[in-house]
Amino acid sequence: MRTVFRDDHEHFRTQVQRFIEREISPFHAQWEKDGIVPKSVWAKAGQEGLLNCMLPEPYGGGGDFGHSAVLIEELGKVNATGPGFNLHSEIVAPYIFRYGTPEQKDRWLPAMASGNIIGAIAMTEPGTGSDLKAVRTTAQREGDHYVINGQKTFITNGLNADLVIVVCKTDPDLGAKGISLICVDANTPGFSKGRKLEKIGLHAQDTSELFFDNVKVPVSNRLGEENAGFSYLMHELAQERLVIAVRAAASIESFLEKTIAYTRDRKTFGQSVFDYQNTRFKLAEAKAQSTMLRIFVDQCIALHLDKALSPAQAAMAKLNATDMQGRLLDMFLQMHGGYGYMSEYGIGQAWIDARIGRIYGGSDEIMKEIIARTL
Repeated sequence: MRTVFRDDHEHFRTQVQRFIEREISPFHAQWEKDGIVPKSVWAKAGQEGLLNCMLPEPYGGGGDFGHSAVLIEELGKVNATGPGFNLHSEIVAPYIFRYGTPEQKDRWLPAMASGNIIGAIAMTEPGTGSDLKAVRTTAQREGDHYVINGQKTFITNGLNADLVIVVCKTDPDLGAKGISLICVDANTPGFSKGRKLEKIGLHAQDTSELFFDNVKVPVSNRLGEENAGFSYLMHELAQERLVIAVRAAASIESFLEKTIAYTRDRKTFGQSVFDYQNTRFKLAEAKAQSTMLRIFVDQCIALHLDKALSPAQAAMAKLNATDMQGRLLDMFLQMHGGYGYMSEYGIGQAWIDARIGRIYGGSDEIMKEIIARTL
């Protein structure tokens, strides 16, 4: 029995499941072909209270991270990788809520909760990868405005985004201590969206490049203090990594159950694949490992609900969950045989989509460095 979720979380789970069954699962294959999720889906999610659900009213659904975790899990169970709800609600919106002024919160968060504004965060640049200290995008102050120049890449929700939090250097000579977070409206002159990036997985997710050519934004669009952006990023990245771990754990459990069912039904040499000792032992190992992961991830959720989750614990959760997801989904695919390579069973696509988990949100190597610092 899982104890981390309350009754209101489980009631919310039922609501999420119904929404996914009605508005996501029947259409996701087409979104994979289109490379983007229609904005109308975001509006429907907003109407159902699925966006910004961890933020208080009127900025969201009045819930907590437990409600967010429920949504993350249910999307992970069906491998619905297209809707970037979690980045929007659990990564972008919290920056505005925690570091924004009352005016900024009132301007953006209710519209994000309704789905009328889709959020993105622009960290990664060509050639910098996980090294946020090395960003080259600059924001030069001119009176009561900043002028932003630079380029970002691998931006989730990039094409759909109406509002982008841009990580940029307001004082390039200070390195990490010269980084600020500035919100840019997608209609601002000089801001442009590049091509939809062709990825090996996450095909329904609109990932793109963003360009800033003398983009003039008011100083009032800056989140928090000038040159304090790096510390803000370090504080919020723990939640982003927990989001990834929660999704990975749910994905493992879902596809384990699907693989058990498939191996019971599939016959080879006169008996079900499940009846072979090798199959049962491998599935038993997967069950044992996924159960151990589940207990740790649930503990991390509980800690985060109490605002006690450390960056190292979040890094451990992400490192273990994404590594296990890659290994076990590969094994589950093998048990499906040739059908595992066919798109109709879903395991093949889930296996491909899972590969990014060891890269985004900070690569495995970054996670190990964070953990190593605590030794």
